[in-house]
Amino acid sequence: MEDIKIPTKKNFRTVEEINEKIRNGDVQVLTALEMKKLVESSGVEIALKEVDVVTTGTFGAMCSSGALINVGHSDPPIKIQRAWMNDVEVCHPGAAVDLFIGATQMSEEQPFDYGGGHLIEDLIRGKEVELRATSYGTDCYPRTQISTNLTKDDLNQFYLLNFRNCYQRYVCAVNSLDQTIYTYMGKLLPRFRNANFSGAGELNPLMNDLTYETIGLGTRIFLGGAQGYVIGEGTQHDPKNRFGTIMVKGNCKDMSPEFIQGASFTNYGTTLYVGLGIPIPILNEELVKKTAIRDEDIFTDIVDYGIPRRARPKIGKVNYKDLKSGLIDVNGKRVRTSSLSSFKKAKQVSELLKLWIENQDFYLTTPVEKLPTDTVFKPMKQTQETSFVSNVMHNAITCTEDEEIQSIANRIVTNSVNHIVVIDESGKLRGIVTSWDVTKAMAERKNQLSSVVSRRVVTAKPEEPLETASRKMAQHNISALPVINSERKVLGIVTAEDVSRLLGK
Repeated sequence: MEDIKIPTKKNFRTVEEINEKIRNGDVQVLTALEMKKLVESSGVEIALKEVDVVTTGTFGAMCSSGALINVGHSDPPIKIQRAWMNDVEVCHPGAAVDLFIGATQMSEEQPFDYGGGHLIEDLIRGKEVELRATSYGTDCYPRTQISTNLTKDDLNQFYLLNFRNCYQRYVCAVNSLDQTIYTYMGKLLPRFRNANFSGAGELNPLMNDLTYETIGLGTRIFLGGAQGYVIGEGTQHDPKNRFGTIMVKGNCKDMSPEFIQGASFTNYGTTLYVGLGIPIPILNEELVKKTAIRDEDIFTDIVDYGIPRRARPKIGKVNYKDLKSGLIDVNGKRVRTSSLSSFKKAKQVSELLKLWIENQDFYLTTPVEKLPTDTVFKPMKQTQETSFVSNVMHNAITCTEDEEIQSIANRIVTNSVNHIVVIDESGKLRGIVTSWDVTKAMAERKNQLSSVVSRRVVTAKPEEPLETASRKMAQHNISALPVINSERKVLGIVTAEDVSRLLGK
């Protein structure tokens, strides 16, 4: 093969030169998946010479999304104070008739089934929606209420304005508790029985330009089936830990419901699924190497969502290749994985963006300002102390399963308690009995504890917020929670009386 001479200048080509090639119809565009195969088969230098642009894509739940709308002035005019669209309360962030639809705001009539994300999708689809608004009335805005129906064509502005989208990667979520939990990472089964993850991995836009060399303020992007722009780093942008995000904007009137879809997470809330793609101009050799990244090179943490704390326990690490395989190892156990994102739709985004560029419908932009690479994501400053289970838990009165009912009854009376925790010889939880269970058993002349012990026990961890423990007891109509560690060894117990004394509930 003839040697390829690569110029020694820093950039092999410029964005302006690429745009000229788009105008001339001879631009060379590959999707990120195609680029990786080319680099692996032909090498970095060949790829640099042959490829001008690499297109990326992702499609997933992006909760920090919403739409800014202007509904125009009524006659007589109203200075909106509160407003609802299809029974979803919308925010009034500015002047009289500017409104913001938050993707996660739920309907007051159909919570968990319909929310801001669905409302945005309905408007994009051209559906008519109901607007209700109230106000206190002023001299220049005398109206105090209004009800009307609108479509997107009646809105002066209808802009998608998403303040945190396109996470570079995301954690893998599991659950160590004995009960199923419902989170923004989906339904997590007890005792590590499933693992959920999110993100497109090697197709993700920010993963294909890890240092944001070509991404920043003013970068033109694929957003919801239309053209949009990066308008800065997203909230919680954390580049040092490879959790970069972007803030984006686009005209919803041009978008497609194929790439903007409202969704609901069971027992958690509503969200908006967004299709987003960024073209990466191949300016130099380093960008070739960046776009060659593979799923096996992208690692993330396996995190226990059973512990509702800001710093959830990290159980291990896993790469996206293994996540996408459908099975991973968690504490020596094979666990099935599920993706909350659609890799199929992400591929469609990258392919459609490629087609736009080839058809001269999309030109690249040079960012006015690059995304920061040194941002530190700080936790909330808290001025009030938070109570945890460890603050009030106390020693549990325990027994083994082979003890007789009379012995347990004596223990309840002697220790003035209502709950006895059943353990095995190693101190691990086996069940629980209450004073009511024992009283009933004695009335029925039963002698063996095994006949009355409750096996399905709702538990707590020491690091859980006390408020969470209180909610568990109310939800299951119980008055105590054995406190256990990750090995299910009993550390103590927390009761409704403990919670009431501290929280006043």
